[in-house]
Amino acid sequence: MLMSGEIARGSLCTSDEVSRLVEELQYTLGEGPCIDAYQQDKVVAEPDLADPVTRRWPAFAPPALAAGVRAVFGFPLRVGTVHLGALNLYRDVPGPLTGDQHADALVVADVAARWVLEAQAGAPLDTVAEGLEAGADFHFAVHNAAGMVSVQEGISVTEALIRLRAFAFSSDRLLADVARDVIARRLRLS
Repeated sequence: MLMSGEIARGSLCTSDEVSRLVEELQYTLGEGPCIDAYQQDKVVAEPDLADPVTRRWPAFAPPALAAGVRAVFGFPLRVGTVHLGALNLYRDVPGPLTGDQHADALVVADVAARWVLEAQAGAPLDTVAEGLEAGADFHFAVHNAAGMVSVQEGISVTEALIRLRAFAFSSDRLLADVARDVIARRLRLS
């Protein structure tokens, strides 16, 4: 998951349908291991999502568990002082990562962060490098819908995005699905 400031920008890639849902839930709800790992700039581990040591993701945990996720881990993506997002790992059985798995995840997070910086370094200003877009989900529909709500309601795009997230949460829907309905004019937030 790539992030900028406090805003999740999207997912570079996912390994399967469950990991795609985990990323989408975090993007929609604004909580989860990637969000915390990025904001706290440290590894975040929850080895048993069904019986957590610290209850911290009241909206994220139930649908993640329903999808078969039993343990989640977030590793910050950073190079020096540049913070880019977080690598998310999940397990379908409870339990912590082994020492070797934890070390491997740190290496993968470092490699991914460096790849993002190197790929973006050659891109023209105000664009996303072509290599980063392949397989990525930057939620363009959500940003389009936020722009539409912003104009319709005379509010900032940030406020519009907050309203879209709130609507998605309150109606138990993914943000991307709500955005598609706004763009298709099947839904108007007011």
